Amino acid sequence: MTNSSSRKFTIDNWGYPPHNRQSFQQVQSLFPTARLRRGPGPKTGFELDPRDITGISYAAKDDPKRTVRQMLQDGYTDAFIVLKDNTMLYEQYFNGMAADSFHLLNSVSKSFVGMLAGIQIARELIDETDLVTQYIPELANTAFSGSTIRHLLDMTAAPKYGEDYADPEADFWVETQVLGWRPALKNRDSTATLLAYAKTRTESEQLDGEKFHYRTVLTNILGMVLQRACSIDLQDQLQNEIWKKLGPEQDAAVVVDSDGFPYFGAGMNACARDLARFGQMIVQQGQFNGEQIVPKDWINDTRYADDQARSNLAASDYGTMMPGGHYRNQVWVEDAKKGILVAIGIHGQLIHMNMQTQVVIVKLSTHPEPANGELFQDTFLAMRALSEAV
Repeated sequence: MTNSSSRKFTIDNWGYPPHNRQSFQQVQSLFPTARLRRGPGPKTGFELDPRDITGISYAAKDDPKRTVRQMLQDGYTDAFIVLKDNTMLYEQYFNGMAADSFHLLNSVSKSFVGMLAGIQIARELIDETDLVTQYIPELANTAFSGSTIRHLLDMTAAPKYGEDYADPEADFWVETQVLGWRPALKNRDSTATLLAYAKTRTESEQLDGEKFHYRTVLTNILGMVLQRACSIDLQDQLQNEIWKKLGPEQDAAVVVDSDGFPYFGAGMNACARDLARFGQMIVQQGQFNGEQIVPKDWINDTRYADDQARSNLAASDYGTMMPGGHYRNQVWVEDAKKGILVAIGIHGQLIHMNMQTQVVIVKLSTHPEPANGELFQDTFLAMRALSEAV
């Protein structure tokens, strides 16, 4: 842990390099958070079969024999875990992180909400064709007026919202001001809660369902729908329906707004081993520790989706990043046939899940830039080679 005498980040600079190398493990010291408690149950253990996997090579952009070791060294790695059939093959920590250290997940958080939605849809508490305004009537006069839950799940809803991380005044950063993440963006017109911010989205950039466009505000609205529909706080739903059932070693935490609503768009914090448990649950088609946590049908829907989902991604700015892939239920699908699913967060947060080989890889990082395409692509190549080799 970083003590106060060595702490070099502040509320103003915590999200920028080099300060994020410290701060991403210390988010709970900066902002109010809600806890997802692990509960009193026994933790789910891992079998151990240590292997030196760092010499495995792959064909990178400028090096046909680049190794996993080089990727870890160059990729601002904080934690790296390789799991196969619930057996730990490799675990290493860097940058002062340890097995019990929390780390900001950024948009990996979204995939937890996507899996929770599948649970509540199976219970018929919500339906993917339901309009958002059925649960949040306050959005009736916004661009969300015609959006359905499915539009939120697949990032195809209408509202205009910019998520160019290189733009310091992008809508994404303005929304995070609500949480105190970008205090320099606060002004007299700023909103105070995530719902109040959503109500400002009155312009549309496309028709609902027209195409894929990645927007964090859609995940936040999905979380609000789940909370309203179930009359249970969103963090409690995730705690009881997913987190506790994984038999985690640690609690998780999520940043909250002034109303106490959790920012699962990008604000969850957890330990690497527990993320590996989440990934193992998904590659086992929603089953873990003898219990069906997420419906198998939902996992299959996430994996295979439909041709529309693939064409939606191909037509977007992300089409070249993941050719032939799709986005479904708040999860990236790199290869439906092989069952390669990925949870991705800015600054290098990744859970790679290979259903064909039953391999899960967790990488937590502190890239200097939020979306360095070369670093992400290099990591994707390494993970795919690794998950097919072990």
